[in-house]
Amino acid sequence: MTAPLRIGLFGFGQTGKLAAREVLIDRECELTWVVRREWEGHAGPIGPMLGLPAGNTAPFTLADAAAPDFFRRNPVDCIIDFSDKSGVEAYEHAADAGVAVVSAVSHYDDEHLARLKAMSDRTAVLWSPNITVGINFIMAMGKIFQAFVPDADVQIVEEHFAGKKGVSGTALRMAAAMGADPAKSVFSVRAGGIVGRHELIFGMPNQTLRFTHESVSRAVFGRGAILAAKWMRGREPGYYTMERMMTDRILAAATQAAR
Repeated sequence: MTAPLRIGLFGFGQTGKLAAREVLIDRECELTWVVRREWEGHAGPIGPMLGLPAGNTAPFTLADAAAPDFFRRNPVDCIIDFSDKSGVEAYEHAADAGVAVVSAVSHYDDEHLARLKAMSDRTAVLWSPNITVGINFIMAMGKIFQAFVPDADVQIVEEHFAGKKGVSGTALRMAAAMGADPAKSVFSVRAGGIVGRHELIFGMPNQTLRFTHESVSRAVFGRGAILAAKWMRGREPGYYTMERMMTDRILAAATQAAR
């Protein structure tokens, strides 16, 4: 029987908490520790904080994760990062310890992204600004469909809660993946408490194809990160994306179905 995947979590905000809960209830994973810089000190069970039984004792830690020996003293198989762009500075030594990295940070500046990519020379690194399974499935399938019908019109509609500012980064990534001009192809809706909804539309003569994904809970990001972490287990050093993972799985499934 394969040993549980040991996961260290960076970030314990709104989404990080839901991600921690998903790791705790996944029987194939073990939440070994959580790093949150602002935490004032907690070493007891975190299950009750997340509405779970008190059986899990995964500790918070304020230890200096940037210390060269942090990952030797606190070994894990994979890091899941739901913190912010500066999180990279705290786990650069993870690569030296062969710890895989799954980053769900939504935005990096050029400097921090370069540091993240540099780690991939020494360990497996996956970054996805939107790490949900559905979004990355749509992007992978969209590219495959576009290869068949390259002249189809592409439009993207993104919907979020009323207070969200700016255009969805996920929608911009979808436009870039489809080779579409975001100024002409992306349309935004802001209303109520919508967690997130994206629709990729292909318009053709006499027919329309729509791929739609809707997030109903931020827990969906935790599930996506866990799937990515499992896929990264034993992976060779390199820079990976969630979209590549989904494409590999789609092609494998298609090959299997064709037999």
